[in-house]
Amino acid sequence: MKVVETPLIDASVITVDKYEAERGFFMESFNIPKFLNEIGRYEFVQDNHSKSSKGVLRGLHYQLEKPQGKLMRCTQGAVYDVIVDLRKSSSSFGLWFNITLDNPETIMWVPPGFAHGCYTLTDA
Repeated sequence: MKVVETPLIDASVITVDKYEAERGFFMESFNIPKFLNEIGRYEFVQDNHSKSSKGVLRGLHYQLEKPQGKLMRCTQGAVYDVIVDLRKSSSSFGLWFNITLDNPETIMWVPPGFAHGCYTLTDA
């Protein structure tokens, strides 16, 4: 697990190792001890998966009450992913960051208090 900080406080891009072989591949997409060590202590309560057709815009989503952190990745195709820091106490308040997610081993960590949206770039 490799973590690269973004210009936004607490938000990161995570790359996990992918081991490919003739039969396919293996990838550990989440490991709580590694996550706690690299990112920090967050409680995970839900796992969602969505599929969107090319040209679909989702977001910007955020929660004022009970803010949620999110791990975002694209398992097929490509999405233009955007986050905005809405935490008034943050030194990166109001700033935004974007990344194109186009492989399952690249994951965007969106901390609680951020808005998140994505635009689907490809069909499947």
